[in-house]
Amino acid sequence: MLISLGLIIIFGLIFGFLCQKLKIPALIGMLFTGIILGPYVLNLIDSKTLSISAELRQIALIIILIKAGLSLDISDLKRVGKSAVFLSFLPATFEIMAYFIFARIFFKIRAIDALLMGSVLAAVSPAVVVPRMVKLIEEKRGVNKSIPQMILAGSSCDDIFVLVLFSSFLSMAKGEDVSLISLFNVPISIILGILFGSIIGFILYLVFEYFYKKDDMIRNSTKVIIILALSFLIVSMENLLKNKIAFSGLLAVIAMSCVFKIKANDEVSSRLSEKFGKLWIFAEILLFVLVGAEVNISYISKLGFLSVVMVFLALIIRSVGTLISISGSNLNKKEKLFTVFSYMPKATVQAAIGAVPLANGLSSGDIILSMAVLGILLTAPIGAIFIDNFYKKLLD
Repeated sequence: MLISLGLIIIFGLIFGFLCQKLKIPALIGMLFTGIILGPYVLNLIDSKTLSISAELRQIALIIILIKAGLSLDISDLKRVGKSAVFLSFLPATFEIMAYFIFARIFFKIRAIDALLMGSVLAAVSPAVVVPRMVKLIEEKRGVNKSIPQMILAGSSCDDIFVLVLFSSFLSMAKGEDVSLISLFNVPISIILGILFGSIIGFILYLVFEYFYKKDDMIRNSTKVIIILALSFLIVSMENLLKNKIAFSGLLAVIAMSCVFKIKANDEVSSRLSEKFGKLWIFAEILLFVLVGAEVNISYISKLGFLSVVMVFLALIIRSVGTLISISGSNLNKKEKLFTVFSYMPKATVQAAIGAVPLANGLSSGDIILSMAVLGILLTAPIGAIFIDNFYKKLLD
């Protein structure tokens, strides 16, 4: 495992650096590092590392979500509240409907399989979007209209919405009954996640403040460890309560960080955000290389040109949903264009659930996995390159 981690870090840094020199986002180099080192090409990442890949990727996501919470300003978010709510479900719904209509024609699959494919492809990638929005907030780009805050909030809820639909469609594809309760799990998981995370964030502030007043101040490095540990426990609760209560652990982590930022001294939250930013340097490499390792290039050879058309057609229809979501806002044309492209990248969710239909023995599992892989390879680079190269031109 140590050899694998060493290779992941070294080659992830090297290829990421080379991509940056070519004016391409570093994550593209990291993704291809994973593909090359992964089991489908050179097979240099050992099975032990791959067996805990999902957990390692989740740790990396938790780190950037904590930093996102410490960077978010809730007062700014209130100004775009309606748009953020629409962004949490409307673009994904439009994209799923695109697959429902066209995937049946292109690939000759069942209606439920087309819906399942759409739910796999519809989730925006927090791994691509979140760190970039955090960077924009720190650079004060678009914050006067709360654009990065809006995209951050909307994309976090978007994933919950899509994953609940995926679970429902998967049950239907397997011939199982789906209750209406499962559909109500979307708002319930969002509300409970925010509520629980807010309570933990407030308690965290009270504890740190208590020790500060007792002249027994906790070091910022220790605070980082405590916040990380609590975040791991919160996310784990989601799996423990899976069949009992709908609860979003990742959203709770953001809410915890947001409330702590609101209550804590600005200097404290700023220093903690900086420390999590340093942790992200390592976590980012781990996340994208391991996502790349999940990509099976051989599946791409099975896909025809229609699959590429399908991905871009779905993105165009998704963009209509994005534009409708922000139509009532005060964004100008450039800012709307930025929002549309920021809502396109796919990566982590597709890597996590793309193979699930195949593992469940569905006849369409192979094509769904192939489309998930293609979606990652096409949209993650396009979204990342667009955000990194055009945000200065499109945002004040």
